Amino acid sequence: MSVQKDGQGPGKLRVVMAQLDFLVGDIPGNTQKVIEATRRAEQEHQADLVVFPELCLTGYPPEDLLLRPSMDVRVADALETLRGEHLGPAIIVGAPIREGALLYNAAVAIEQGNITGRYFKRFPPNYQVFDEKRYFANGVDTLVMDIKGVPVGITICEDIWSEGPVEDAAAAGARLVVNLNASPYDIDKQVRRKALVERKAFENRVSIVYVNLIGGQDELVFDGASFAFNADRKLAFQMSQFEDQVIVTTWRRGEEGWFCDEGPMSRIPEGEEADYRACMLGLRDYVNKNGFKSVVLGLSGGIDSAICAALAVDALGEERLHAIMLPYKYTSSESLADAEICAKMLGCRYDVVPIREPVEGFMSALSSLFEGTESGVTEENLQSRTRGTILMAVSNKFGSMVVTTGNKSEMSVGYATLYGDMNGGFNPIKDLYKMQVYALARWRNAHTPPGALGPTGLVIPQNIIDKEPSAELRPDQTDQDSLPPYPVLDDILESLVEHEMAVDDIVARGHDRELVHRIEHLLYIAEYKRRQSAPGVKITRKNFGRDRRYPITNRFRDD
Repeated sequence: MSVQKDGQGPGKLRVVMAQLDFLVGDIPGNTQKVIEATRRAEQEHQADLVVFPELCLTGYPPEDLLLRPSMDVRVADALETLRGEHLGPAIIVGAPIREGALLYNAAVAIEQGNITGRYFKRFPPNYQVFDEKRYFANGVDTLVMDIKGVPVGITICEDIWSEGPVEDAAAAGARLVVNLNASPYDIDKQVRRKALVERKAFENRVSIVYVNLIGGQDELVFDGASFAFNADRKLAFQMSQFEDQVIVTTWRRGEEGWFCDEGPMSRIPEGEEADYRACMLGLRDYVNKNGFKSVVLGLSGGIDSAICAALAVDALGEERLHAIMLPYKYTSSESLADAEICAKMLGCRYDVVPIREPVEGFMSALSSLFEGTESGVTEENLQSRTRGTILMAVSNKFGSMVVTTGNKSEMSVGYATLYGDMNGGFNPIKDLYKMQVYALARWRNAHTPPGALGPTGLVIPQNIIDKEPSAELRPDQTDQDSLPPYPVLDDILESLVEHEMAVDDIVARGHDRELVHRIEHLLYIAEYKRRQSAPGVKITRKNFGRDRRYPITNRFRDD
């Protein structure tokens, strides 16, 4: 395609960023969302160009849906539908495109009913949560398009993290580079994105627009936070994080290229606020996109179930949460009171279902088999499994999804009961260490996140935050009977999981060698449990499952 030289067209370009939540597999619905957003961009903003996220027509990641023969047909139909609309502005959409025997992750430009350009992603990623090389071939070409006299280069997500695509677009005459993304949230991700784009813009003397997907998809939360940097390293605009937005930006010709002189400057949340909002969005989209009308959880009076209850009310509303206390003879009066107060603070339905009778029924049924043995973990786990059975019964009867409530510290060392407290459809705190859970609880008591449907003010009783954690499966039990203090445990686990540190290096941080070896051993032998756990929101840079993939059968240990 020939590119009109910069300077021959009008001196202004209105670019609309469509930071939207697309549903994986809903190609007709996603296509209609593109059409509606484009019409809105034309009517409200007189847009010249509307840019959508990576693979927006299929949703991201489509995974093995890409292997279905009908996928190509449906994507082709969607592109024909978009062409047939003869939309006013030019649009750039993400879609899988097959060329011959090869499939590409593509950006497709459509203007006035015609496909005027196609760009194939040059660096499909294959690390951490990404496995695009399973499906997509590498593109090789550069695309620079003339949009109202502005040479616009097109790239896709990983291309900007690699050397070549942005450089080649700049060399081909691009003055503005658009980067389509499906980049999931993790801690400090936005800082890394902006540092990279700022550097690339300055080094190549081009302005770069970074358009990101929004919404939850299984374990992943796409946080939006789209932005741009001008060639002079100045932040051109910043869109909101964790929110749908269709935003117009105005670009004008300067002495050394095209610069944005009108666009939003939204505040980007940090720390606990960002993590909380990611968990909230992930839970909301998982429940809503999978068609659940409500959720149910076991409210124990402990910190983990309390923060999950708060997240559920904030994400879905008080009327969609059913909290159930499931006490046994070891449940303290303090826990009973804390759970009830928490439910009242949140305004959700709260019921108490004692489990003494079913637990003792199991004990009686097994008495002859267990004769001559000592009571221990087996009997403790019967309590947890009874609770899991009751919650699943409520789920089956009323169609409510069970929210499971185990944190990353517990899941790391197997401090959870398979088919008991691990029962559930989704876990919003699965990737949060115990100390992170406490931090989120304190933050939520002091703040109400934007978009939350829950109440303002205190939502978690202070006593739940202050008291010593306990599973209450035996008399006077505390978590520290079996585990080191959580600040110590979390530091060891973060060293092992997030940083893959050797035992010697962790010991050098001040930890006891025998303890480190014990935690490492527990981490490895709990892999079979984690494989059977509910999905949950990815928060850290290395979550279990998509990021960290260890074999169940495994004899490797550090010396």
